[in-house]
Amino acid sequence: MILIIGGMGFIGLNTALRLIEAGERVVITQHNARRVPDALAPHLDERAFVERMDATKLYEMMEVAHRREVESVITFAAPPARGISPQEDYRIYVNALQNTLETARTLGLRRVSLASSTSVYGGLPEGPFREDMPLPIHSRTQVEAFKKAMEIHAFHYAERAGVEVVSLRIASIYGPHYYSMFNPMSRMCGAALKGEEPDFSDRPGGAISADDEGDWTYVGDLARGVQLAHTADTLRHDVYNIGSGAAVSNERVFEAVRKALPDAVCSALKPGRSGASPRNPVMDLSRIREDAGYAPERDIDSGIAAYVEHLRSHSQ
Repeated sequence: MILIIGGMGFIGLNTALRLIEAGERVVITQHNARRVPDALAPHLDERAFVERMDATKLYEMMEVAHRREVESVITFAAPPARGISPQEDYRIYVNALQNTLETARTLGLRRVSLASSTSVYGGLPEGPFREDMPLPIHSRTQVEAFKKAMEIHAFHYAERAGVEVVSLRIASIYGPHYYSMFNPMSRMCGAALKGEEPDFSDRPGGAISADDEGDWTYVGDLARGVQLAHTADTLRHDVYNIGSGAAVSNERVFEAVRKALPDAVCSALKPGRSGASPRNPVMDLSRIREDAGYAPERDIDSGIAAYVEHLRSHSQ
């Protein structure tokens, strides 16, 4: 049984579905949410089990893991994108991480996989980004700061406590079950399906830069990478990138959207590159390819086409 903390979120849900498809049984935790996604319904109480749990309370995590005979943990716990307050963000995130590690130590769990992020490479001027690169201390966002601190904290604890911890640095993700509509392809696809212009009024100047790039990865590929790494018998490293293997510009994203939705428009797409965007921000995939057999299956065109098909048949 695999415990998935944050398994109701975008990446966590897709990973849970991938693990179920691969024959695994999963326990997915809920805190404030009550609704169970429709995609999980066919698997409930057979391969998927939902438990209410506050990850900041050690006894609750211990009880769920013990009762469900959990063997390993994947945690997607993350600070809120816009934050609550510095104090509350730290309390939630640090307590949840420490409780996960202590649960693994106490119950002798096989492996803890931590969902890290490509954002840890923020501040580096150019890719490809390798797992052994030194990371900047300065962090522009709470996600950068918490993910770097998570790795340092967890690896030190793992050495002292004899717990196997692996950090999975996840690329920029898009695809089914994404509801925040924050990334550019979600806005472009969603607007095109309604015959509208995508709204980027929350971005500087109400625009996005055509030449800004990201390691945009279809969520199905990412979920398969997490599954392969987490369930591997042995791993030679404790940090792995999971991405698409390519850097894709906003202009190229829009081209893919127009292939799937020829009437798509995006007047907010402006020529040039913003000052904050690194060049070629692709994550090197050599480690996970060699150790877990991972390779992305979808490029930006096939990924956007699959996402559009999902949006057509599922209400957001």
